[in-house]
Amino acid sequence: MTSILLIGGARSGKSRFAQELALRSGKPVLFVATAEAGDEEMRQRIEEHRKARPPDWSTLEVTSHVGSRISGAIGGAQVVIVDCITLLVNNVFSQCADQTDGHIDAPLVERAVTGEVAELIQCFNRFEARFIVVTNEVGMGLVPDNQMGRLYRDLLGKANHLLAEQASEVYLMVAGLPVRIKPAGYLGR
Repeated sequence: MTSILLIGGARSGKSRFAQELALRSGKPVLFVATAEAGDEEMRQRIEEHRKARPPDWSTLEVTSHVGSRISGAIGGAQVVIVDCITLLVNNVFSQCADQTDGHIDAPLVERAVTGEVAELIQCFNRFEARFIVVTNEVGMGLVPDNQMGRLYRDLLGKANHLLAEQASEVYLMVAGLPVRIKPAGYLGR
């Protein structure tokens, strides 16, 4: 199992670098998109991303149960890009809010988020493909001014931590530049 975690701020070059890594491999690619078009701007962004991907790549658009859906769609892909965990966690929040009439039950959301991540990690271990996972680093900014924002930040941080532990390589993207933070200099536990 090889997995690479690409983490950074918004518009830091994570998705572009993920695609570059996949293209360099020369192997069949499955692109897993977790975005949901909630408004016109997001629909346009999704469409731009679709157009930017090579036509020979397979695409799986999924908002939850990513690991099991990859298992059913991986086919001959030897590289799997998951773009992105940030939106996946957002999707989990939305689904949990829908189940609880808009009220966020923090333990329920945490179980759902960690379940999604565990399912994805199981997928890493099940297939010989190289997994490239994209996510945002939200722990370096301001502390959100509301409970929902803080819970989202905390759970995305937890998801990122779990994925980084399992990843063979981790890159922090800064201004379009990948800074390798694992394994170089990684002390481990």
